[in-house]
Amino acid sequence: MLSAQQLQINGRRDDLLPATSLQARRGELLLVAGDGQEQRTALALALSGRMRPGSGLLSWDNNAKTKKVRMASALVDSPGVNEPEQHLSVRDLVTEDLALIPRRYRGALLSKPWLKVNSFEDIAGLWTEQLPASRRIELLTTLALADPATDLLVLDSPDRHSADPGAWLPRLEQLASDAGRPLAVVAVVSALPDTWTGAAAVIGNSVSPSAHRPEPATHEATPSLQRTAK
Repeated sequence: MLSAQQLQINGRRDDLLPATSLQARRGELLLVAGDGQEQRTALALALSGRMRPGSGLLSWDNNAKTKKVRMASALVDSPGVNEPEQHLSVRDLVTEDLALIPRRYRGALLSKPWLKVNSFEDIAGLWTEQLPASRRIELLTTLALADPATDLLVLDSPDRHSADPGAWLPRLEQLASDAGRPLAVVAVVSALPDTWTGAAAVIGNSVSPSAHRPEPATHEATPSLQRTAK
């Protein structure tokens, strides 16, 4: 199980990630809603062990070592971090990603047979920017799971490719419910789909209310300070 307790990341002025708590169990899809791409990416990086939080506790199966979380997880399609280059062919993307799998698991993984076995031959010659949202998410999650050590998928803003949740949500539900490979799946999104009734959280859900409480106004405040307070 992935557990995050009051994860917070400092920014230059405001928090890059306000205090957030959540849990994601194997066999479960958790959707986490948050405003702003920077916050969503910061959370995705923190949950996958790619960014150390300023405060709070993160653990995987009760192990709080960052290396343990990172080795168990795959960060999928994070903007500006590991999203595929637009002018990279699917075939080349697969070749690059398979080369990153630890040697002890890699075996003779080659792009051509991998594409055939996983039914991606029809898109092998396309640029990644040409892929429909549903095929993109299917390809990238399948690549992430080519490493058998992956037990946790963390997706950064899959909804940015389509306003229709049907383009990404069914695939993630399918992965989370696969009894043959129990996964914890976390998708950080801009908003929860209207029909979503599953596990959910919101970025900043552990921020103390007092942190947002405005200072009481006084009669001695100058006009400039009053404008700043607003």
